[in-house]
Amino acid sequence: MNNPQVLLVDNGSIQPQATLNLRHLAAELSQCSGSSVHPVSLQHADRIPHDQLDGNPAQLLESFLSTQLNHGSRDFLIVPLFFGVSRALTSLIPGLVESLQSKHGLFQLHIADVLYPQPQGEPRLVSILKDQIDPLIAGVVQPRVILVDHGSPLREVAEVRSRIASELRNLLPSETHFLEAVMERREGSKYDFNGERLEQILEREAQLNQHTPIAISLLFLLPGRHAGQGGDIASICRETEQRYPGLKIDITPLVGEHPQLIGILRDRLESGLKAMPSI
Repeated sequence: MNNPQVLLVDNGSIQPQATLNLRHLAAELSQCSGSSVHPVSLQHADRIPHDQLDGNPAQLLESFLSTQLNHGSRDFLIVPLFFGVSRALTSLIPGLVESLQSKHGLFQLHIADVLYPQPQGEPRLVSILKDQIDPLIAGVVQPRVILVDHGSPLREVAEVRSRIASELRNLLPSETHFLEAVMERREGSKYDFNGERLEQILEREAQLNQHTPIAISLLFLLPGRHAGQGGDIASICRETEQRYPGLKIDITPLVGEHPQLIGILRDRLESGLKAMPSI
């Protein structure tokens, strides 16, 4: 096997800061691993104006692979910037590989483990979340914490958040009122496993108690439509505070901003390289 091209891949966003953060993570991962790591998105990021990305357009997976294949590369390792195994990893990428192989011939693309692989999990990820929550609940009697993620119609993806929540709950003070929320869910009882939307939970908690602050724990890696500056989560929290003037809602940083994330990504990269079959 030749030395594979290593790609740090996220789902992609039209928010410029998401691509800039992805590039920063890729640069850090390159430095600590000794491998050249390319920041690549699956979709959306190509819609960001180049002047908002320091004149350097975002790279999408399909165009990146096509270019590298035309240059003779045949081995690729994807380090996924995903918490769990979503359809992007089980369907979108394999479909793209099949399409590219029909044009360029056979090549090898291996996907390393996600950040929270099942069933073993990842204690360091839970530790990151606790580390970000702790300053927000310090000194609060019977603190309230809501862990929020994007939400998924796939039970196995929603299970990732549930397992993380279970581990995180055990690390927080025993008197903590701990809840889970999603930003998106499909209608119908068959999707109840995905959980309630954040705005519904906040409204209920605000009605019950306007004096104890609420800490929102972001199970998001990069800024986008929901998380980060100007995202839906911040807007929902501020609107709730306006309706209930005595309520204070704090939001943790993104997981992708925590320095311990790089260690997890480095381990995924190294184990991914070892798992690639020799040709």
